[in-house]
Amino acid sequence: MLDKKAKDKIIEKFRIHETDTGSPQVQVAILTSEIKELVEHLKEHKKDFSSRRGLLKKVGERRRLLKYLEREDKKGHAELMEKLKL
Repeated sequence: MLDKKAKDKIIEKFRIHETDTGSPQVQVAILTSEIKELVEHLKEHKKDFSSRRGLLKKVGERRRLLKYLEREDKKGHAELMEKLKL
């Protein structure tokens, strides 16, 4: 789970305008960092099936948000994919 400082840093980097905290770009960036964190956890704890389930839910949510973003804003989608190296 990301702490408040890390989440604020991600929001600051990926937001579209000054008061943006929930745009698809920000949500995808937060999910990506949470996914990376969970992958590292699961490398050490191979039998933690509840965390594995949480990881799969986050991956599915990110996939849905990326499909939405691609459909609505192709340029924004391409920029986000480049920034996140996905």
